[in-house]
Amino acid sequence: MGQEIERKFLVKNTSFKEEAFKKSKIVQGFLSTVPERTVRVRTIENKGFLTIKGIGNSTGVSRFEWEKEISITEANDLLKICEPGVIDKTRYFIKVGAHIFEVDVFDGENKGLIVAEIELSSEDELFTKPSWLAEEVTGQVKYYNASLKKKPFTKW
Repeated sequence: MGQEIERKFLVKNTSFKEEAFKKSKIVQGFLSTVPERTVRVRTIENKGFLTIKGIGNSTGVSRFEWEKEISITEANDLLKICEPGVIDKTRYFIKVGAHIFEVDVFDGENKGLIVAEIELSSEDELFTKPSWLAEEVTGQVKYYNASLKKKPFTKW
């Protein structure tokens, strides 16, 4: 398995959209959302992915992740047998300095929530924070997609 090192932030406004070099529509469901592991099925445009994530470390910055591309047909079939609830969002890709921020604008029951993520090489890696970043929410379980599926943002 690979190691995912990621930090998450809330976003102040939508000015990031002007800086985006790409955006993708994402639909995802979960086959398992137990604390020790999540098994996610995701479609991104016309591609499918199966992802397994392990439990995070004490800071919530680092955890095991394994991902494999599957056919869109397989992904759509697996979405039919996922746990109740779905995550529906548009992801924007913004280059800031040497890094790429992925900013998720949620729809459906999570409409109104905007979360930015940045993947790093190490937990203490420095990066430039754009002006549209707000509070850091790394490690706050309620912002995990698996949690948003169970208790959507509009019901907080």
